[in-house]
Amino acid sequence: MAKFETLVDIYTTAVKTYPDNDLFGTKKGGVWQWTTYLEFGKTVDSFRAGLAGLGFQRGDKIALIANNSVEWGVVAYACCGLGVAYVPMYEAQLPKDWEFIAKDCEAKGIVCATDAITQKVVGFLDEVPSLQHVISLDPNTKAEGKVTTYRSLLEAGARNKVAPIQPSPKDTACLIYTSGTTGNPKGVILSHGNLAGNVSAMNEVFPMSSMDRSLSFLPWAHSFGQTCELHGLFSMGASMALCESVEKIIDNLAETQPTLLFSVPRIFNKIYAGVQKTISEKPDMVQKMVKSALATRSKQRDGLEVSLGEGLVLALTDKIVFNKVRQRFGGRLKYAFSGGAAISTEVAEFIDGLGITVYEGYGLTETSPIATANWPGSRKIGSVGKPIPGVKVEITAESEILVRGPNVMQGYHNRKEENDAVFTADGAFRTGDMGKLDADGFLFITGRIKEQYKLENGKYVVPTPLEEQIKLSRFILNAMIYGDNRLYNVALVVANLEVVEKWATENGVSARGEKLLDDPKVIALFQKEIEHYGEKFKGFEAIKDFALIGEDFTAQNGMLTPSMKVKRREVMKKWGDKIEALYAKKREKPEPAQAKDKGATAAS
Repeated sequence: MAKFETLVDIYTTAVKTYPDNDLFGTKKGGVWQWTTYLEFGKTVDSFRAGLAGLGFQRGDKIALIANNSVEWGVVAYACCGLGVAYVPMYEAQLPKDWEFIAKDCEAKGIVCATDAITQKVVGFLDEVPSLQHVISLDPNTKAEGKVTTYRSLLEAGARNKVAPIQPSPKDTACLIYTSGTTGNPKGVILSHGNLAGNVSAMNEVFPMSSMDRSLSFLPWAHSFGQTCELHGLFSMGASMALCESVEKIIDNLAETQPTLLFSVPRIFNKIYAGVQKTISEKPDMVQKMVKSALATRSKQRDGLEVSLGEGLVLALTDKIVFNKVRQRFGGRLKYAFSGGAAISTEVAEFIDGLGITVYEGYGLTETSPIATANWPGSRKIGSVGKPIPGVKVEITAESEILVRGPNVMQGYHNRKEENDAVFTADGAFRTGDMGKLDADGFLFITGRIKEQYKLENGKYVVPTPLEEQIKLSRFILNAMIYGDNRLYNVALVVANLEVVEKWATENGVSARGEKLLDDPKVIALFQKEIEHYGEKFKGFEAIKDFALIGEDFTAQNGMLTPSMKVKRREVMKKWGDKIEALYAKKREKPEPAQAKDKGATAAS
């Protein structure tokens, strides 16, 4: 039986069991300040009563446009205690997306992080008939019309207490709209049982406790951050320091000294590139020690015997190199959890080699999100682990991954045709991902069905793992590989201009900014990097040519989804000419002189 049946179970148990524990840390005026479980509970109780005073009740929906904050957690758990479903969105999304989602889910209220967002929402109120209340978290917002403030609701709620209801596990807890790489977002209906079941499985297999702390930077509007950190760590009495920004991750790690890190591969890749660069600047002897130590760690993972000499080198390297790296991350980091996309085996092994145990998992918003994971006593680097308790995974003849279990969503909101398409006749969820199970039951992801394409020679290419591999280069921020119905693959490569400029200064290249990307020395540098990081690609997967750009793919410019997936159609709309030019350039190239001579000889 699941440990928790609803998010209200998680809330009431955690506040009662860990009242004096630190829960959320926020940095204000250069100082980290902590909110305890009891303080959070009192705020949730007041806000829940404030919402009830506005007329919110079981079955209603409240949208939320905010980045991670204490208030985010308050809104979510206050909604749960009224049987109201919360619908999270991203501050970085466009107003038209907020409007679409609010209208699609028929939100009765909408919570806004800032006054600027509040005013934009007010601008489309007439287009969303269901919206009766706009609640601003910003103390500078003036309450008028349908606009009220978070503070006023807390004050009203403190005077008129309303006890939490106990929702059914089948009741909708939240709708998470998956942005998707094409079309309008779809509302994934997640019940209390879906989320609480996932959290219960976390409690059963993952090695966390009330003594742990994470640095939270994954958005709670996405299922990975929300389930694993907001709900999962909350259920265990652990604490979460709310990261100032992605750019401040390393600084915040040192300041808050977390024991846990939940992240997507992109962040692990940056850590890997930074540490690799630092090590590459050390004397040859130190580099050889690091190489030997990493090899020894690998042997230990595989259960192989380690010689006395190997053990001594590992111990020495750990003391003079690896420990200093761990100190940069706060000195207490024990576990790193990776999800959202497949992490490179090279990166996972490297971080694991530093003495930070890596656990990779797999899932989708539609699976709440965890479907499979590695955990203590059940781990294979390179795999995404085994199904978590209560979940079953199957592989179809077409290599598609099917998932069954209490974690599988209730369906997409108002999308009958799409629901029919993603569920099999006997109720299994079609993930759209490709994978394979090994003899021990570990799952390996091999690609995404919709992203794979066929070359002109009939070979199928799955671009995402290849892109992740070349993005290990510190000179490359992002990449999109293309070759649909072509003879070979090419790539659009986003250069890390800051790093390239430093390299240019050291290598006598005078150009700056995007003009650097036309310099022959810089082009040769990228050619070398792509060849190095792509050396393990199969022959038909090789990148034959590439174009360099200086503008990164972001959610703001429409090239990425909020969950950091490349919107390939949007990239092609903007940069398709550069891709086409690479193929045209190949066609226009004259035949090598040697080939012409051979042709002449044969003809004569």
